[in-house]
Order: sequence, then structure tokens, then C-alpha cells
Amino acid sequence: MTFASDLKILYHLALKPVRGKDHAARMESFYAGQAEAYDDFRKRLLKGRQELWNLIQAPEGGTWIDMGGGTGANLDYFGERLGKLNKVYVLDLSHSLLEIAKKRIAAKGWTNVETVEADATTFQPAGGPVDVVTFSYSLTMIPDWFAAIENALAMLRPGGTLGVVDFYLPASHRGEGRLSRRARANRFWRVWFAQDGVRLSEEHLPYLRSRLITDACLERARAVPYLPWLRVPHYILVGRRPR
Repeated sequence: MTFASDLKILYHLALKPVRGKDHAARMESFYAGQAEAYDDFRKRLLKGRQELWNLIQAPEGGTWIDMGGGTGANLDYFGERLGKLNKVYVLDLSHSLLEIAKKRIAAKGWTNVETVEADATTFQPAGGPVDVVTFSYSLTMIPDWFAAIENALAMLRPGGTLGVVDFYLPASHRGEGRLSRRARANRFWRVWFAQDGVRLSEEHLPYLRSRLITDACLERARAVPYLPWLRVPHYILVGRRPR
């Protein structure tokens, strides 16, 4: 991709107004103009996705749902494991992103992959409980994140795996009469990401850990493209639904 493509993405991230009467319409307003150039820029911004996929065992003959899977770029992280799964759903509310996913699926010949244009807080697969559910930088895009997590748990079989990689706000506290350094950084990131409808929270990670048997939890900070002096915090969590 060229610098011009990156400028287009940055325009949609920072300047283009997001409009719509509901969450689905706002998502489409945000992504429609950047869908074609979406994957290359996000690969440099959204770190930890390959690491998350490597931490999850793909059960042979199982079902995996990628919530907010967008263009289906995460499918490439499966490698040969993709063919061992019976069914993979790429779920998203953005029609434009799913159109890119459909092209990718057709080009790769993935007959066991299906796109679903639906809400992560309400969708339930027709085939019953599934083995794995993932949120890859999508949980912070969902206004009712609590409902999205509970819905994911409801569709998982007992012992099934939930994996999440996303931006977040590390726990902070107030210092003596003034905000701590971490609290100031959290305030900055909250305002920064809110421009794009990304809702950072200090509650996501603790709540996930309270609802799951945690297998892995990594907390990191990575540089932002074109702004290497800024390091945005993200986490990777893999856990199992209690039996």
C-alpha cells in the first residue's frame, strides 16, 4: 500500500464524520470508504492477532466464530488449521467489510467459511454450541460490550474457548491530589479513540477474567504508525467457559 492509501485511512479515522441512526448504520458509515485499504493499515496498527490465534487450539471438526471479523483477514492466521475446522463464521455489522471477506473466501476456496451480517450481542448459530469465539479489536467497537461477552459465552459449549485481543485502559489510581501518570495516559487514549467510536475501558479485562478460566493473559503497549513516540496499550486473553 502507498502513503496515499494510508492518508485515506487516516482521514476516515480522524476527520470523516460518522453518521447513522443506529450502530449498524454508523459502522457502515465509518468503514465503507476505507474497506479496500483497511487490511494493510490495520495490520500495522492492530498488533497481537497472530499471537492470539497461535494461543488457541483449533479443534478438529469444530466450529469457530470470529465476532467483528470484518474483511476476514484473520482467516489467514489459521494456516493449515483452517481446513481441520468444520465451520468458521466471520460475523460483522459492516456490509462493506463483509464484501471484502466474501472475495477473500472465494479466492482461497474456503468452503467451510461463511460470512454473517449480524449483531454480536444477539447472533446465535443455528447448529448449537460452538468450540471457539474470538473478538479481534472488535469488543471496543461494540457499545453494549457486556451483552457481546455474555452472548459469546452463551454460544460456547462448556469448556469452549473465548479469545480476545484489543485496546484497553490498564487499571489506574489517583496520586496525591492529582491524577497519576497512568490515569492521565488513560484519559488521553479514551478521548483519542472515542473519535472513531472505539470505547476503551478499564472494565473489559477484569470482567473477562471474572467470567473465564484464564489460560493466557498478556498486557502490552505498541507504537502507533507514523507516531512512534506513542505506545497504545493492548491485551491478549484466552480463557475457557467454566463447565
